[in-house]
Amino acid sequence: MLNLKPEVVAQLERVLSSVEMLLPKAVKAVDWTKCHAASWRRHSFSGYLEAVKVTDNTRLEDLLGCEKQKEVMISNTRQFLKGMPANNALLWGSRGTGKSSLVKALLNEFASEGLRVIQVEKDDLIYLSDIFSSVENEPFRFILLCDDLTFEVGELSYKMLKSALDGSVYSAPENVLIYVTSNRRHLLPEYESDLIGGKFVNGELQQSEAMEEKVSLSDRFGLWVPFHVFNQDRYLDAVRLCVEREAEKRDIKIPWSKELELDAIQWSHDKTKRCGRTAFQFSKNWVGRYLLSQGG
Repeated sequence: MLNLKPEVVAQLERVLSSVEMLLPKAVKAVDWTKCHAASWRRHSFSGYLEAVKVTDNTRLEDLLGCEKQKEVMISNTRQFLKGMPANNALLWGSRGTGKSSLVKALLNEFASEGLRVIQVEKDDLIYLSDIFSSVENEPFRFILLCDDLTFEVGELSYKMLKSALDGSVYSAPENVLIYVTSNRRHLLPEYESDLIGGKFVNGELQQSEAMEEKVSLSDRFGLWVPFHVFNQDRYLDAVRLCVEREAEKRDIKIPWSKELELDAIQWSHDKTKRCGRTAFQFSKNWVGRYLLSQGG
């Protein structure tokens, strides 16, 4: 047994403590038979998948004003689950219109058929190859979800996602699809100056190099699924459904009235947006006030 000096022992302890901080913490492997969703947690030079308890119970039938979008995504996801050709998808459009909710609803609908979701933050896209390696031999089908994704020009994670979608060495295994939600159609900010440099070739206008580069990422998604704000009738339908659901949770009934309708319209004006999120937020406010007025 070595007889080390106290100062050497203290130094070794400091080194071991430093190394220990760099290593990922010991975590159990995700049990995908019981867990339907996980997120990638970065730690030092690597990371790990952490099981997530799914608490969002959004169903497909709950989503109003996006029937065409639901049809496209349901079909694509079913194809994927059955081992048929399917596309990576970019769900883009106005905030609060149901992009993220649709992906959650797909998980709730198809989890029993083997669908699983892995959520990855933008800065963690550099670990795509590690994530793919961790699930490629699993007997489940995985949606890799990047929610509310936008990039600035030159970000490393942008290039990693581009490579994964392009079928390079970082490409996803057969049991993984990539679904991305964003407020931007091309995932990058667009400037007036990007239009400078376009030219006519054989009588057709070709985009500038700046625009070609900005379109090059979104173009790699097989599906572009747009989401738009509601018209007033669809917004009020969404309000009616949300109020009914909030009331049902408490075993009460709240009658639809002109006052409720006008308040819902004013709420959308104050929020400057007619969408599902606005309807949901209004319903919580209205039902809460109704309960208070009835003595709780």
